[in-house]
Amino acid sequence: MKNSTGPLIGILAGKGKNQSVIGNGPFFRELQREIIKNGGISVVFTPDDIKENTIAGVIYSPEDHNWTAVTCPIPHIVFNRVPTRKLESTDSFKNAFQFFQSRNIPFFNPGFLDKYSLFEILSQDPILQPFLPDTIKVADKESLFRFLERYKSIYLKPAQGAKGIGIHKLYLQKNHSVVQISLKDEITFQDALTFWKEWEQTLLKKTYIAQESIEPALFEGRRFDFRILVHFSEEGYHVTGAGIRQSRDQEITTHVLNGGCIVPYEDIQTEEHDRFFAMIADRAGKILSKETGFFGEFSIDAGLSTNGKYVIYEINSKPMRFDEMAIEEKRIQTLSRLFLHMTKNEYLPDNNL
Repeated sequence: MKNSTGPLIGILAGKGKNQSVIGNGPFFRELQREIIKNGGISVVFTPDDIKENTIAGVIYSPEDHNWTAVTCPIPHIVFNRVPTRKLESTDSFKNAFQFFQSRNIPFFNPGFLDKYSLFEILSQDPILQPFLPDTIKVADKESLFRFLERYKSIYLKPAQGAKGIGIHKLYLQKNHSVVQISLKDEITFQDALTFWKEWEQTLLKKTYIAQESIEPALFEGRRFDFRILVHFSEEGYHVTGAGIRQSRDQEITTHVLNGGCIVPYEDIQTEEHDRFFAMIADRAGKILSKETGFFGEFSIDAGLSTNGKYVIYEINSKPMRFDEMAIEEKRIQTLSRLFLHMTKNEYLPDNNL
């Protein structure tokens, strides 16, 4: 690998039980290739690897196709890619965050988002609020029953869940029975109280949200969602790419891991969709950065109802790999340029809405 005197980009990852670095290795390798092309270099490290004036980490060499252990100076910018909420909750991570904050080192993406906290933050924005499904935190049976009675059909989601795991849909029938549908099965309960007795421990042990179920628009007979990739730039937040995820065998989630399929955005694209994506990308990016810390990258899960209303379902602070190769390549290029521009102070985020 050629010597680099350009900016040092730190990629903060996790540490496994055997002390190995854990994270998205292929993503880190592609980033390194692009960062080197642009005159910088990246090092992958964990919160435990930070010393007073140095960090211990690993650097990928595209020429040799291997990782090399190194000790290097404190990075000019840190990209938070710690892979799990559990690792982010450790004292080690919190200390690392404070370490970089105390040295005014840009910390790129503060952490995972809690679904209910996200709802509260976005609800503050009068422009975004109308696009949010009504949402409550599941705290007791009375509030949940009132919510179900109001909407007749709701989703139950772990507030700190991901990838569609743990999502259930509830229907209140005219005979007061409750139908609970998950990815695996469908169960009918005699009434809401019977459901609560079965699910109380699960719903209260971990924080769950209840969310109004929106009747989705269909494409070729199946529901679909928009996946919108967003990055910060000197003009604000912009859409890097958009894809479509469509359900196939079930209607609970469109996640590919749960049987969803990929549809080219061009098959559904309209100027109205493009304008909506651009608007919510900029608004959401600014308010998230203002309320939680700087977000340089995130993705939005959005949809369209049967009456043509846009819906914002979720925002992901650490987007997974996009299956659309063109979007993923543009993502790598955009991130690399953003890292290098920020280290040169060519532009820094302005959180004014």
